[in-house]
Parts: sequence; structure tokens; C-alpha cells
Amino acid sequence: MNKLLQRSFLNALGTAVYVTVVGTILWNNNKILEPKDNAFTPIAALMLFILSAAITGSLVIGKPMLMYIDGQKKEGVKLFIYTVCWLALGTVIIFLTQLKR
Repeated sequence: MNKLLQRSFLNALGTAVYVTVVGTILWNNNKILEPKDNAFTPIAALMLFILSAAITGSLVIGKPMLMYIDGQKKEGVKLFIYTVCWLALGTVIIFLTQLKR
């Protein structure tokens, strides 16, 4: 596997792992944290949203953007497209596992 495909797979895998961890924590929120409904609930949700956007954004677009800026435009665009394709494939697989039989 060439380096761009390998890097894109690792970027997509890192994103999937992060999403899985956050999703698992949210799914088990009542078991992990004491449920509270106060002013900090929407603040915490928005902070998690912003943190997630920063982490997944850096995994998906960080390296391709650096490559593009460094003059490796073609490789940077390819890395971005490959990463998005891996994420799309993973998303399709997850949805297919949820189909009723």
C-alpha cells in the first residue's frame, strides 16, 4: 500500500476510534456521570462539539493542508480524498451492520 493510502487509512481509523470512544461515553453517560440538568449541560455539550470538530478536523484535513501549503498540492488533495473515501467506506459498513435481517 502506498504511503498516501496508508496515511489516509490511519487518519480515518483515528477518527473512527475517537468517534467510537465519544459515542460510547455518551451512550453510557448515565452510568458514568450523575445526570444533572443545569446551565453547564449545554455548555459541556457545545465544548464537546467544538473539541470533536478540532480533533476530527485535524485528523482529516490537518496533514493534507500542510502538504498543500508546502507545495505538495497534488499529494495533499489525494490524501484528503483518500481519507474521506475511507471514512465513507467505514460509514457504509456501520450502516450495513445496522440493517434488520
